Amino acid sequence: MTSRKLSSIVTPSIAEIIFLGLFLFLSFSRGAGLLNDADTGYHIRAGDYILQTLSIPRHDIFSYLTPPIPWTAHEWLSEVVMAILHRQFGLTGVVVFFSLLIALTYYLLFRELRSYEGNIFIAVAITILAFASSQIHWLARPHIFSLLFMVAWYHVLDSYQCEDTNRLFLLPPLMLLWVNLHGGFITGFILLGCYVIGNFVQCLFKAPAERGGDRRKLQSLLKISIACLLVTLVNPVGYKILLFPFNLVNNKFLMDHVSEFLSPNFHEPLVFKYQLLLAIALLACSRKRPNPIELILILFFTNMALYSIRYVTLFAIIAAPILLRRADELLEGARGVFTESFRVRSARIAAMDGFAAGWLWLSIGVLVVVLCAAGGTIGYSFDPKLKPVAAVEFLKKEHIGGNMFDNDEFGDYIIYAAWPEYRVFFDGRSDMYGTERMKEYFSVTNFEPGWERVIETYRIDWFIISAKSALSRYLRAGNGWKLIYADRVAHIFVKEVPKYRYLIDRYRDVRPLPETTEKDAKSDDGA
Repeated sequence: MTSRKLSSIVTPSIAEIIFLGLFLFLSFSRGAGLLNDADTGYHIRAGDYILQTLSIPRHDIFSYLTPPIPWTAHEWLSEVVMAILHRQFGLTGVVVFFSLLIALTYYLLFRELRSYEGNIFIAVAITILAFASSQIHWLARPHIFSLLFMVAWYHVLDSYQCEDTNRLFLLPPLMLLWVNLHGGFITGFILLGCYVIGNFVQCLFKAPAERGGDRRKLQSLLKISIACLLVTLVNPVGYKILLFPFNLVNNKFLMDHVSEFLSPNFHEPLVFKYQLLLAIALLACSRKRPNPIELILILFFTNMALYSIRYVTLFAIIAAPILLRRADELLEGARGVFTESFRVRSARIAAMDGFAAGWLWLSIGVLVVVLCAAGGTIGYSFDPKLKPVAAVEFLKKEHIGGNMFDNDEFGDYIIYAAWPEYRVFFDGRSDMYGTERMKEYFSVTNFEPGWERVIETYRIDWFIISAKSALSRYLRAGNGWKLIYADRVAHIFVKEVPKYRYLIDRYRDVRPLPETTEKDAKSDDGA
């Protein structure tokens, strides 16, 4: 091996640095943040059920509601992957795996931006802006698969459109996996639709003699769209999987009451708003008008991001290549000592980056993290300061019978830590429970008229709820309920009836712990 070739292997590329920076940061520092949402827990247990029974559930298996509610387990393949990882490596393995997927997503996004051969500094800046905007939804959950697949899908479509590099044959096998991993597969069709409509519009406004290329691309995209549509039928519920995303977004009550479906709060320091403002500024200042495809992509995904904060990550990915092209155009048109120096330095760095080759540093980084996880140097679990970890251990010790009332986050953790011994009233699968049961849930947590009727209807005998909730304060006042467990996260109340007398007598001296800070005192009843 020549010294030049050896040097190219040893020298890390900028793409590798981005991957390693993200992967090591998440694995060693921010991994706990990927478990901020306890939905991870029920996904793992769903995967366990599938592995144990070799069947995919068609009805709810985690709550005690009867008759069982129909459940479309559309993320079944992700859940199997998560369950296998959890069995072998625990929650740390799950966190490391999703950290790897996140790092790989933005590694590929940067590689896509570099394929346009624009200014490398701008490509780095836009990649950083994209993943900074996306951090709000980095969780160890199946939607991370959709981010990775979307980058790959977008690259195939854009390289075909802009460079005539035809890799459309990759889309059907990608869709076969995507449709079984996460409901975000529908964004693949949205992207296809944007390119189909864009090419159709270009055909309309071009002279007949100039339409050949656009017509050919339009026909190819339509054919591949049909192939992908047929592939989506290869899933446990057949054509019904295509209805699921539309049923979800058309449920207005769900979209208005689940936090991750709400619109972004621009009073908070969201990086997304700066990326959006940059997009507006670059499109306004560009001397070249955006083509129909770029315009459709920006308008559609901006609308999605403004409608729901969970779609901000999609906008960040879609906007990146468009922002790069517009920024490059402005830079090329600029004159001056600074801009010329900027271009020269960029060209030099790009040449050096092109010299780097191989997967050495990626492999070393992954190996280091895996060894640290296996050796116990890094370890992750649900945060006992946020989740009812101690309270659930108390439940398992006392074996409290009867129907519970719980909030959605507690329900997710109970499924993870105590199912099947305990079955919940509500959890993070809000779409499965439906509007009527969500209204019943909120009527209790918000003390709406008729909330006592819900308690009677479902024969609820005990509560496990947030220690800082208004509901807990009400139950502490008496009203036929007794506090038998209290920590700073959760309170457990039982009904004052003979079957719980032994618990009431045993824990009659239990008192709520004082709230420590004003921030801690905020209620977290919402879904």
